[in-house]
Amino acid sequence: PPAPLGFTDVSLNSRNTYEVSRRRSAPEHLPHGGTAPAEPAPPSQEPAERARHRVGIAGAGSSFAEFFTRNFFTKRTKELKPAVQSAPGWKLFGKVPPRENLPKDSKIIQQEYEARTGRMYKPPPPSARRKNIEFEPLSTTALILEDRPANLPAKSVEEALRHRQEYDEMVAEAKKREIKEAHKRKKIMRERFKQEENIASAMVIWVNEILPNWEGMRATRRVRELWWQGLPPSVRGKVWSLAVGNELNITPELYEIFLSRAKERWKSFSETSSENDMEDAGTSVADREASLELIKLDISRTFPSLYIFQKGGPYHDLLHSVLGAYTCYRPDVGYVQGMSFIAAVLILNLEEADAFIAFANLLNKPCQLAFFRVDHSMMLKYFAAFEVFFEENLPKLFLHFKSYSLTPDIYLIDWIFTLYSKSLPLDLACRVWDVFCRDGEEFLFRTGLGILRLYEDILLQMDFIHIAQFLTKLPEDITSEKLFSCIAAIQMQNSNKKWAQVFASLMKDNKEGDKNHSPAPKS
Repeated sequence: PPAPLGFTDVSLNSRNTYEVSRRRSAPEHLPHGGTAPAEPAPPSQEPAERARHRVGIAGAGSSFAEFFTRNFFTKRTKELKPAVQSAPGWKLFGKVPPRENLPKDSKIIQQEYEARTGRMYKPPPPSARRKNIEFEPLSTTALILEDRPANLPAKSVEEALRHRQEYDEMVAEAKKREIKEAHKRKKIMRERFKQEENIASAMVIWVNEILPNWEGMRATRRVRELWWQGLPPSVRGKVWSLAVGNELNITPELYEIFLSRAKERWKSFSETSSENDMEDAGTSVADREASLELIKLDISRTFPSLYIFQKGGPYHDLLHSVLGAYTCYRPDVGYVQGMSFIAAVLILNLEEADAFIAFANLLNKPCQLAFFRVDHSMMLKYFAAFEVFFEENLPKLFLHFKSYSLTPDIYLIDWIFTLYSKSLPLDLACRVWDVFCRDGEEFLFRTGLGILRLYEDILLQMDFIHIAQFLTKLPEDITSEKLFSCIAAIQMQNSNKKWAQVFASLMKDNKEGDKNHSPAPKS
């Protein structure tokens, strides 16, 4: 009887194993008239019948025996021939690895190139190569001197000389630039050391001589000259407090009272508040809410480059408290944009209560009160007085502004509202504040004329739009020496009249004009 059909054996040892197993399992299915070529079995392999008797399996169980013996315990049917390593490519089910493309040596590439082109490559003499270069301007600059790769044509003598010349020019320019920058850095460092020495010596004078005798020495010529040079940062806050004064007689306890009121109102606005309570405070709920929202918005935009007044910064809550307390202290003024910069500068130089006292007294000055209460008639008088000295000191630029109908309010409002703390660098703005505390409101307008004098040549070449943009955002590289030399050149006299006299005459003319235009009394 024919043997049962067993499982086929597929082995990866030989490509003919599959055919041999199939013929052994089903010989009756071979085509008639053809026999498979006999494949000699290796001596190490035993016949299948003897293996079945050894295991003890016969009959119907032979197919499972063949499966286990042929698949798990099979032996090699024939030895593989050694693979030919020179055969190209991959071989399916084979052991031949792919042919590896080994990198060619540069000499071999050079020889192939010479054989193909018939040229002989001559490397440049060692003297032409760069050596012991003391100054290397850039890591990529010297690549122009390197030789080309060996598989490319060599540089000609003319090209090599041109590259050498270009490289020398680049090195020379880089050396000049580096020397110039080094001299500039040294000059800045010398000026900084000199400034620090002057500040240290001035601090000793202020602490030991001037501050203990403030009332008797503040108006002396020596103190005014020291004041003009700038106050030492360690005594700046104290001098500002003494110079501004405390005409409002505000005490730290009064500040705590208004601060607690501000906190209560912040809490009431977050919850439900009655409109009558707000009306008793002298303002409406809508105005108060607008002030509080404006404070939050302006604090985030106060000196953003410092990252100390924004939310989460060390001075955020402090600035919020000072501004909130002031809105409760002066509900008739409330909060106006620009106040945050003034309060921030004071907070950087004074303690919290002292900063509030100086802030409230500073905004109570006639000029600041006119601007922050938006008193248009007073603001126009200040602008008119400014134009008198503008025409006196800078007539050419004054006519240029007049030709474009560029009025002072376009650029002066931002300067006066923030006392130049937004338009100038912070250290320079603090020095402007120093002299402002000494000379009063006159110096604010004198500083504006100094800025116009400093950039007069540039402004004469601009039109209306560019002038307004330029004066709104002044250049950041402005230095205190240049600005204060221009401020010193401004003469605050017109027909032997000083600022206060010119402003008083404008006030008098305005009052007389109001009388002339007043309606006649009824009979």
